[in-house]
Parts: sequence; structure tokens; C-alpha cells
Amino acid sequence: MGICISSASSEIHQADDGLEEQIVSHGIEKLGSLYSKEGSKGVNQDAAVLHQGYGGEHGAFCGVFDGHGKNGHIVSKIVRNRLPSLLLNQKNASSKTRTATDHSSQREDDGSVPSESFHKWKEACISSFKVMDKEIKLQGSLDCSCSGTTAVVVLRQGDDLIIANLGDSRAVLGRISDQNGIMPVQLTTDLKPGVPGEAERIRNCNGRVLALREEPHIHRVWLPHEDSPGLAMSRAFGDFLLKKLRHNFITRHLLSQSNSQGPVRCPCIRRGVGRA
Repeated sequence: MGICISSASSEIHQADDGLEEQIVSHGIEKLGSLYSKEGSKGVNQDAAVLHQGYGGEHGAFCGVFDGHGKNGHIVSKIVRNRLPSLLLNQKNASSKTRTATDHSSQREDDGSVPSESFHKWKEACISSFKVMDKEIKLQGSLDCSCSGTTAVVVLRQGDDLIIANLGDSRAVLGRISDQNGIMPVQLTTDLKPGVPGEAERIRNCNGRVLALREEPHIHRVWLPHEDSPGLAMSRAFGDFLLKKLRHNFITRHLLSQSNSQGPVRCPCIRRGVGRA
């Protein structure tokens, strides 16, 4: 079995790994659902979380984390249980101490200017991802040298969607078509070694990007002088054996009225922890 959660309650339950989630919700607006089907490879390393009322009455936090390596199932659950409250704490702290900044010159390709709220959430995402990675590294009893997890987080704050992702977990938006059907709109870029920009970044840090003969279509990350560990993603929490550089990049996605009941701007934050 995998994970299946459908809930209209803001109750916080004990996690199955003994790590308790922090209370970050402030009531429920709509029903939400999470589903994960376990494969046949052994331990299910997926973890997911949904918080309605996140950061406010109409907010929401949805996260999916796909672990890998020997302890990936533990790392994914640690991030699932800790990141929502960590992100909210970072946002609240920055709101109290942050001085006003003029972002009017920071226009997107479509000419729009991201809101001040977006910039606050962007900074909170970047800082909380950094802190989360440090906290994983400080887990003395947990070997994360070759274990880690991807992450894709979607925040709903008013008319804004903010998306932060590491690795190859993907966020997809269901858009209403002209025929009243549902069309998928991919909101994130899969961060894999085969992406030219990712491959260049890894090689600039003395890492290697190679595919195995039996898997020529799957590029992997390798140490400079060792044929290990061969990761099929270029960014993740954990995996400290390879980690040398942190690199952030931001994009923004503008949604049309068919995505919601009104105009919705969707600033997408993609923040990565670099490798090798």
C-alpha cells in the first residue's frame, strides 16, 4: 500500500515514523487529497503533506518528497514533518524584520511586477530550504552521505501560487480547456543531470555526468574520480557526499482566468541545492 489522505480537518496526527508535525494550519477552506501508490521495489520512500489554511484562512501548503538511497525514506519524512513549520517561521520572521524594498524594476517577461508578498515568500523559501538541509546534516545518527530526497512544494497565498522544487518531482496544474476539459500545465522543470544547464553546473564543480551503457537515456552524477554514487537527479536535500555548491534560480508563471475563478498570478520559485 502507499499513501492516501483525504481530509477536511486541520487536525495534526502523529506521523508513522514517530516525528510529530508542527501546527501550521488556520482552518479549512476546501477538501484536499493526496495519493501515492507503492511500487514493487521495497520500502516506499514517498512522503506527502497537505495543510489547508496555511499562513492564513485561504492559504494552502502541498508538498511531495521522494526519497532515495539507503535512508531516503527517513529523510523524506523528516522534510515532510519539518519544512511546513520551518517555512512559515522564516516567513513570519522576515516580515517582522524586513525593511521596505523597491521591486518595481524587477519585471517579468510579460511586463508584470511580482507583488511584495511574493518576494517575502521567495526569501522564506530560499532560507528555509537552506536551514532544512543543514538540519538534515546535523542528524548525528542518520547517514545522509548518499541518501536524500527530492522536494516539490506548492503554496497558495491569495491569488498567488508559489512553487519551489528540488530534483525531478514535478508540479502540474490542471487547467480548464475551452471544451471544459482538464489540460495539464507543467509548472516546474525536472532538475536532472541531462539538462544542459545542470550538466554544465555540475562539471564546473568537477563532477561528472555520464550515462551507463545499459541506460543510455538516463544521465547520472558521479564523483570526480570514483564511479559512485550515480544519482539520476541533480539537486536534492541530503546527499552530502556530492554537495559542494548551492545555487538558486527564480522563475515566474502567469495563470489565466481558466485556472481559477479569477485572475491568478503564479510566481514559481525553484530553489536548488547544487551537487558535486
